[in-house]
This record gives sequence, C-alpha cells and structure tokens, in this order.
Amino acid sequence: MDNFNILFTSAGRRVALINSFRKALTSLNLTGKIIVADRQKNIPTGFIADFYETVPPVNSDRYIDCLQEICKKYQIRLIVPLIDSELYILSLHKQLFADMGVSLLVSSPITNEICFDKRNTYSFFKKSGVKTPEILEIETIMTQETTSYPLMIKPANGSCSVGVTKINNQKELVFFHDYIPNALIQEFIVGQEFTNDVLVDRQGKVRCVVPRLRIATRAGEVSKGMTVKNRAIITTTKKVVEALPGAFGCITVQCFLLPKGEIKFIEINPRFGGGIPLSIQAGADFPRWIIEMSLNRDPQIVIDGWQEGVVMLRYDESVFVTKEQTANCN
Repeated sequence: MDNFNILFTSAGRRVALINSFRKALTSLNLTGKIIVADRQKNIPTGFIADFYETVPPVNSDRYIDCLQEICKKYQIRLIVPLIDSELYILSLHKQLFADMGVSLLVSSPITNEICFDKRNTYSFFKKSGVKTPEILEIETIMTQETTSYPLMIKPANGSCSVGVTKINNQKELVFFHDYIPNALIQEFIVGQEFTNDVLVDRQGKVRCVVPRLRIATRAGEVSKGMTVKNRAIITTTKKVVEALPGAFGCITVQCFLLPKGEIKFIEINPRFGGGIPLSIQAGADFPRWIIEMSLNRDPQIVIDGWQEGVVMLRYDESVFVTKEQTANCN
C-alpha cells in the first residue's frame, strides 16, 4: 500500500492530536508522513511534523489552490482541518479533493451553515426537538418592566468563547450589545457543562459519543475535564448529530446538564475540539477509526466503549528550537 500521508491545516498548537494520529498509523501498520500547514510561521506543530508548509490566509483566493499543490507534492491521502473559519470553504471543494484521491474530513456546507451561526443552531435544536437556551431580543428586554438577570451575550458567529459575556444588569446589556459584533442574547443557565466528542461515519451514522465534563477552562478551551457515561446525554447527542444533513468525522456538541436533570444544548462545532485528547486517552480512538474509514474499512466501534472517569489535567509544554531552525521555516 502507498504511504498514508496526512495533512493537518491550521495546525497551530494541536500537538497532542497530531501525535495521536501518528500513533494510529503505527497501530495500523501503515507508513505515512505527517504534514502541517498554517498561515503562521514557527507554530509548535511545525516542529513535530515531518514537513511544514506555510499557506495564505483561509479567505485568500489562493488557499484552495495551495492546498491542492501540497496534496500533490506529498501525495496526501487525508486532510484534517482544525479551525472553524476554513470548514465552510473546504466543504464546498470536497469533491475536488476526492477527485485527487484525498479524503477531506469535513461536513456538508449545510451542516457548516447550521453550526457557524448560533441563530441557525438555535433553530436546528428547536426543530430537532431538544431544549436550548431561549434567544431574547434587546428591544423586548428594554421595554419590559422587569427583566430577570443575569443574561448571556455572545457573537452569533463567534468561536472559542471569544466575546461570551455574562450580563448582570441593563447598563451592561446596552454596552455589550453595542460592543460585541453581531450580538446574540440568551437566557443564562447554570449547570454542569459538557462537551461531547462525536464520531460520524460517511453514512451520517453516529458511531461513538464521549461526554466530557468541563471542570475548568482557560481561553475558551478545557483545562480540566473528565469522561462521564451519562446515558441521557449520549442518547440525545446521538439524536442531534444524526439530524445534521451531511455530518461527517468528528463533531463536538456542547450542552448543560441542569440541577434537575434537564439537558440544554448550546453549540455544535463540526471539527475536533480542543479537549479531544481526553476522549482518545479514554479509549475512543478517533484517529484510528477515521484512518480506517478513509481506507474504506468498517472499524469495530461501541458507542460507549470507552473508560468512564478518566480525568485530564492540562498544562503547558514547550518546543525548543534554534534560531536557525525558525529561519528555515517554509
């Protein structure tokens, strides 16, 4: 078999995830190179990959052409995109890469449109019959004699918790509504927050769901988490994801478990979440299964066949290189 070379785009700091794919190649007795691409130079993953390519910004007219050139240069078999802003544009070119023999780990354009505008996500949750925090209009709130605070405000098309702000009174509401672009106001809910890592096969069937309790976060990404086998969350998350038209690969779904057991869903991201190393460590080997699916194999997966109670305590780790190495970045 030819080498199974994998390209990670917008790779940034995702060292643990990329190392998991390298480990999966070894476990499957496959030879292959890891190639990373990013618009920035001197990214940490660039120094643990076999090859590193700098590319134009995602919104550049040259971006897709550049990725095609990299695929030809390194005989890429699988592309794994890692940030929100590139997923929609890549989804529009999925067949283009398929014609080159490259599997692109991305969901359909429709699913990306549902996920990247939180108003669309809200409508999707409602249509799917699951509970979600209500969206409130500022005009309605301002004309009411009594408004129950706190509220939550965030950009309708934001990511990584950027701009997510708790609103405690009317003065803060007016300020942040003008300050945050494309602001969306929702009811504020309190409970345990979960991120669910979901694996979806090419037929849109959910094969695995791993709920991760978010114990602590830093800069919008989980810093402490634990795997939890909550049957209600697993079952409802499966229902939600299988309702997405053309979902494929790793989908992360966020929800709150309220004190009385009610589940409210808040967000969907059709990509690997930052906390995926915890699910992999618990036995949900997403990298191995994705490679197998790319080879048209049917991996043997149990939806909850992973270890409960695995705790991740994250810390910073450094990559040390020389000045000459950084100067030689492509």
